[in-house]
Amino acid sequence: MTDFIKKSEIQNNWYHIDATNAVVGRLAAEISKILRGKNKATFTPHMDDGDFVIVTNISKIKFTGNKFDDKKYYRHTGHPGGIKETTPKLLMQKKPEEILKLAVKRMLPGGPLAKKQLTKLKIYKDEGHPHSAQKIKEINFSSLNKKNTRTN
Repeated sequence: MTDFIKKSEIQNNWYHIDATNAVVGRLAAEISKILRGKNKATFTPHMDDGDFVIVTNISKIKFTGNKFDDKKYYRHTGHPGGIKETTPKLLMQKKPEEILKLAVKRMLPGGPLAKKQLTKLKIYKDEGHPHSAQKIKEINFSSLNKKNTRTN
């Protein structure tokens, strides 16, 4: 029989990732694994067993290929003919945090649990963040795989 973790046994860690020159999709995949708790031996699909993730320097994030200019994000206002579109280039000027948040959100399974897990993601435009009181573990994202960063 499988032993599932109980709510009282859940241990949440804090991780920090510097997004300088990081590729959006690869970074989002790693973050979604951590938010769900798939990096732990105690992973349980129906529990919020994930950890907190702090991402800094999001304004220096990169896309591969021509996605920075060609990719489109769609949303609907709810009114007839109310489809709106934007590109990463426009989002980078207004809300650069939204680019990574949308990528991570789409990698999590849909439903109330995913919304709760997404609240554990803290994204900051620059180097500073207000979570220095936590015991934060650094993740050197660029050293995990050479394809995780772009220089151009």
